[in-house]
Amino acid sequence: MSIQDLTDAEFAELDELLAATPEPLQPLDASMLDGYLCGVIVQPRLIEVDEWLPNIFDYDGGLLPDTVDAGWLDRLTALVQRRHAALNRGLAEDGWFDPVILDVDEDLQPDPLPEGASDDERSARASYDALGPISRALMPWVAGFQHAALCFPELAEMPNDDVAAALARLYRHLPAETDEEKEVVATLDREHPLKDLDDAIEEMVVTVADLADLTETERYRVETIRRDTPKVGRNDPCPCGSGRKYKVCHGSN
Repeated sequence: MSIQDLTDAEFAELDELLAATPEPLQPLDASMLDGYLCGVIVQPRLIEVDEWLPNIFDYDGGLLPDTVDAGWLDRLTALVQRRHAALNRGLAEDGWFDPVILDVDEDLQPDPLPEGASDDERSARASYDALGPISRALMPWVAGFQHAALCFPELAEMPNDDVAAALARLYRHLPAETDEEKEVVATLDREHPLKDLDDAIEEMVVTVADLADLTETERYRVETIRRDTPKVGRNDPCPCGSGRKYKVCHGSN
């Protein structure tokens, strides 16, 4: 029986459970989690849940205390694993999924910077302010994907120009910090303009599906087992030195 994706009510519950992560940890929200899970799925190696799950509870790598409520953790983990399975199935079978994109209130202004804000903080705010409404809507999801790429750098380190180009198409929705990043975004906006949010979401999903295809061979590559010694035939002398044939000695087990 296939695992069912989360309902709207369960997505809302998941967001509330994530928000209940004990302080001072800073967990992902539902949209960032969705991007993170996709970033895990398209890695060039299979990553087990025990390896990727802890990263959702704190953006900076903090760990849950041993005293957390077991019921809270079990329910949250169950919902997250169901979403992971649904995303994995959607990419494998259809090359498509519906990302969790939160509504952005364009009238809501970010909190003002404190008087003693550093130059880096002011630069980061200017980069955020430069984002258009489409990128502001997609930024949390893409930030979650980038979180996975930072936790598991194998994807970004692949010597593949197509992978690098796909990552650039995703990261165009993040604040550009360097002159090189600003130039990449300007080039994409010029050569691949996005008409509206629906167009941007479609491009984002297709890009993730492209990454899944580009990494599939590596992700499911089976290592060939090398023998350090030649294979022993059943009628050959047993390598233990007993003088008997292998089939009536150690080969009889």
